Amino acid sequence: MKKFFDDFKKDVKFKSAGPGKKLTEEANSAKPEVVQSSSGARHNRHAPTKGSQMAGAAALARIEQHPRPKVQTSQDAIRNQVKRELEAAALAEKEKEEAAEGPKVPVRDPAGLSVSGVYFTCPLTGATVTKSEREVHIKEAILMRFEEDAVEASVMMVHTFNKDREKVKAAVEIISKYIENICKNPAEEKYRKIKLSNKVYQEKVRSVEGTREFLEALSFTSIMLPVEGQEEDEEFLILLEHSADGLELMKERRDRLQRGEPVRAQLDRQPQAFRPSSHGQRFELPVEFYNLTADELKKEQQQRSELVDKSAMMRTKAMREKEEQRERRKYNYTLLRIRLPDGSLLQGTFYAWDRMPVLFAFVRDSLVDGWQPFELIAPGAQKLTETEEVALAECNLVGGR
Repeated sequence: MKKFFDDFKKDVKFKSAGPGKKLTEEANSAKPEVVQSSSGARHNRHAPTKGSQMAGAAALARIEQHPRPKVQTSQDAIRNQVKRELEAAALAEKEKEEAAEGPKVPVRDPAGLSVSGVYFTCPLTGATVTKSEREVHIKEAILMRFEEDAVEASVMMVHTFNKDREKVKAAVEIISKYIENICKNPAEEKYRKIKLSNKVYQEKVRSVEGTREFLEALSFTSIMLPVEGQEEDEEFLILLEHSADGLELMKERRDRLQRGEPVRAQLDRQPQAFRPSSHGQRFELPVEFYNLTADELKKEQQQRSELVDKSAMMRTKAMREKEEQRERRKYNYTLLRIRLPDGSLLQGTFYAWDRMPVLFAFVRDSLVDGWQPFELIAPGAQKLTETEEVALAECNLVGGR
């Protein structure tokens, strides 16, 4: 062994890295070379000095003290990879089994069984806003649309910014008549001019927000023109271009105006899941859930306390039903919790007059295996039917019941 080491150390230098550290090899040549050993070559070499022999023996001892790392074969790598994949598959299967009966939404601790308010989602931006913010947010989103599509934005403006649907309908009919006259008589200038002081325009069109923006999106231009018998000029909206293609485009935009619908924020159900808790029957609703104002609620509570003293009075069934209907009308929204088979709770916000299919769809969409059939049982062991077009309020699911 010593003889072999003496021959080998002439071709490779060892650099000591200190106790406990690996040794690094530095080749004498810049390019690796395959050196074949021969007995004749060894006889021609000079014998190493005594100091060299001692240094080589010490280095050899250090090498033999350190166990060589195990070299992984391709079979080892394959076995390790298969093992990792099996472990990952087993973990995924376990998680799937644990979640099979549970909801998709994140599960929270029962300490947070409350709701801070009613929230909505803007269909134009996808933003979640509060009840008080929704109208302002939608208006801002519509106005921002003018940069992309002025026709679409103005149609949204007409149908969303105006609460009186009859006024909107009348304005749309008059504008449609303007366009119809132009398309039938494209060469006649009088049909391409709208006098803004005209009584019909003032009463039926100007009073509706978004109508002027729509006409300008059709390429109507504001121009001051002289009027016969008047000293001062008046403002007109005039359509300067009337090519065949332009007229067809105008008809298409008229149809868009006629089909327009108000942009409404969608109720965000704020789905939440809770671990099993004895507090599942406790509901703390903010004032947004009520039709009544805070002062009206206080007054209602006072009246209810006074009625407790008169509870001995017998009431007919019709009287009780009438009182229940009046109670339900106090709520705009309702917060429902569905207890799942494992005891966990699924919570969501609904309109008081949402129909039963809406509730079933919410539960189905929240479950991992929502395709499986299930039943919903209301308080009092009342079985709910998905196909029945009955409102939540009519099933006593509104008002903290």
